[in-house]
Amino acid sequence: MGNRGMEELIPLVNKLQDAFSAIGQNANLDLPQIAVVGGQSAGKSSVLENFVGKDFLPRGSGIVTRRPLVLQLINCPTEYAEFLHCKGKKFTDFDEVRQEIEAETDRITGQNKGISPVPINLRVYSPNVLNLTLVDLPGMTKVPVGDQPADIESQIRDMIMQFVTKENCLLLAVSPANSDLANSDALKIAKEVDPQGLRTIGVITKLDLMDEGTDAREILENKLLPLRRGYIGVVNRSQKDIDGKKDITAAIAAERKFFLTHPSYRHLAERMGTPYLQKALNQQLTNHIRDTLPGLRNKLQSQLLSIEKEVEEYKNFRPDDPSRKTKALLQMVQQFAVDFEKRIEGSGDQIDTYELSGGARINRIFHERFPFELVKMEFDEKELRKEISYAIKNIHGIRTGLFTPDMAFETIVKRQIAKIKEPCQKCVDLVISELVNTVRQCTKKLAQYPMLREEMERIVTQHIRDRESRTKTQVMLLIDIELAYMNTNHEDFIGFANAQQRSSQMSKKKAAGNQVVIRKGWLTINNIGIMKGGAKEYWFVLTAETLSWYKDDEEKEKKYMLPVDNLKLRDIEKSFMSSKHIFALFNTEQRNVYKDYRQLELACETQDEVDSWKASFLRAGVYPERITQSEASEENGSESFMHSMDPQLERQVETIRNLVDSYMAIVNKTVRDLMPKTIMHLMINNTKEFIHADLLAQLYSCGDQNTLMEESAEQAQHRDEMLRMYHALKEWMIPGCRCREDPQDAGLTLNSALRLCPPCPAPHLSAGPHQDLLVLVVVLLQGPLLLELHLSPPDLELPLTPSAGLHPRCPPAPTVLLQVYPGEPELKTYR
Repeated sequence: MGNRGMEELIPLVNKLQDAFSAIGQNANLDLPQIAVVGGQSAGKSSVLENFVGKDFLPRGSGIVTRRPLVLQLINCPTEYAEFLHCKGKKFTDFDEVRQEIEAETDRITGQNKGISPVPINLRVYSPNVLNLTLVDLPGMTKVPVGDQPADIESQIRDMIMQFVTKENCLLLAVSPANSDLANSDALKIAKEVDPQGLRTIGVITKLDLMDEGTDAREILENKLLPLRRGYIGVVNRSQKDIDGKKDITAAIAAERKFFLTHPSYRHLAERMGTPYLQKALNQQLTNHIRDTLPGLRNKLQSQLLSIEKEVEEYKNFRPDDPSRKTKALLQMVQQFAVDFEKRIEGSGDQIDTYELSGGARINRIFHERFPFELVKMEFDEKELRKEISYAIKNIHGIRTGLFTPDMAFETIVKRQIAKIKEPCQKCVDLVISELVNTVRQCTKKLAQYPMLREEMERIVTQHIRDRESRTKTQVMLLIDIELAYMNTNHEDFIGFANAQQRSSQMSKKKAAGNQVVIRKGWLTINNIGIMKGGAKEYWFVLTAETLSWYKDDEEKEKKYMLPVDNLKLRDIEKSFMSSKHIFALFNTEQRNVYKDYRQLELACETQDEVDSWKASFLRAGVYPERITQSEASEENGSESFMHSMDPQLERQVETIRNLVDSYMAIVNKTVRDLMPKTIMHLMINNTKEFIHADLLAQLYSCGDQNTLMEESAEQAQHRDEMLRMYHALKEWMIPGCRCREDPQDAGLTLNSALRLCPPCPAPHLSAGPHQDLLVLVVVLLQGPLLLELHLSPPDLELPLTPSAGLHPRCPPAPTVLLQVYPGEPELKTYR
């Protein structure tokens, strides 16, 4: 590639760097650049000022550079400076540049010597500079000054590391010659992030301030602490020179004289000094950009593809279009309706793979949480038998009853049915909570219109609340219907004649056992692990008869098998030191559950897992602990009453108990079936219909549409940033024709990468003789040139025709004439 093509590499990266800095993405982009690192007062600022030939950087004691300064030097006949944050303003007075740097630094960090990683982008145009981009970083310090935080050293180090750890960043390690190089802060950082020394360029300052009889010859000859890219020595102005307003041009002349006359450096004079350093950095940065272009291009291509879909929505954005807000409102309502339905129905394109959401959570409420709440309300066995015996005695009154009274059955059943109202209402509340949460999730896409989002959430949530009372009324009606009539002719009801027979059948069935697996999964045994050095996780298998746990899910090494008879479960308060949710199994007969432990504490990661395990234990007949008054009343004579029950009464109690159990199973089955259907019909489906049919009309009736569709400042900024990023990437990636002279030059434009030499113009592109062809003339300067052309349509093949003619402005050389049908050819050239 010729010099002119190479010269455009650095401005090419500068353009990308500016675009990403403007949108705050600079820190996330691994661009080829040079970062200037060094200790405080190592001379970094003086080196940069010598490049420009002007005093433009802040000076003083303590930390002067408190924000990264991205300094872009551009060779140009006119001398001026521009800041990215002051677009359109040209600074010709470099004292004003210094003042602007100080003001912009204080704007972000304040005036207390604090630091910030947000860079300042400064572009300097001058005939005295070579194309070069450097990032001036704060000098490393150890002691806080003024109001600086105590951890200022680690803050500066972290900021420097953000830049120098990137693979595409070259390090300009500035070290003073009058200090031991082994103690250099810059080289210490460089050694840490670049142990092979492949990315580090050493700069030795203050050579004129070394003690008499000492020199830095071995360092500059790259013999002491060698670097792959070597060391370059410079002599900056002293503080006395700066105070005396010594001209930088004169200082560079004095530097040149110093190297030519110093006996230790005379033989290195041509490779020392500020002009050589600037030239070397220009060459090394250019080569580095060329070497890293293929990888950088791939990364940017991926980034471009990732934002292309979002940018497509912004391309047609017309803020002055009067119909824009109406269209946007309609689109937002339609999108919200689709998203809400997809979240409920579970057919969304953005499936959450980390937790349950929307319809899946409502399904869990219907089929796990609600049955669990029903069981929690079920009767305590001792309490129920006592109530039945009291009911039978009170119905018989003064008489001694010979037959079991059916009124006792009806009285007890009605009391049990009435208890179902509470879990039913709780089920409605849980579904409402999930619906409201789903609405909030769906309105996240409306963040660009905060007023619309707020109003839409309010309207839909209000509708859900309105449906709440209707749904609860209907649910209570279902329970009242069950209370209104005891259907003892139900096909599943055992009846009085079969009550005793059923009791014996159940006992036989229980004796036979049931090893059908109800649930498998990982649980942590919490309390046992404490005694043995920490909680342990095991693979648990639950059946209707036993709870077993294994070492792992292969189920080869069984640790223990626990019968579930006489087990109940209770919640355990979560420890402040633990993030897990815990529940415990215990024996109702006050026996040890496992070895010497009265209870077995089991832990899950989430409350949802706990609820799911509880529902599984219910199916195994392990019910939650229920606080009742029966145990307390036993001390007051209830236990003696139960023991004194005569055999006839005991048989009647057992019969009623079986009847109640049979009938309540029917009621629970009916309620479990009708509850989800009722809620779906009256609340969920109704809400979906409301969103589709009435939401837009209610939004229109809210008042001023302009206020409702007012875009948030954050969204406007985000849109502008995304468009700038997209256009910067698109411009950098260069759509259409691309050239590659060798694999290292990927991604350059034909005009910049194929400028073969200064006398030769860019390849000539013109219309062919029939206007339906394009003619591309490529001038060959050295050796044969193989052209690989990718055409549109792809099946078009054209021969490469050598032409005897020469480009009129080129020196004599063979050319290749190429005729191409219109399209977007991708041209690759290989020497």
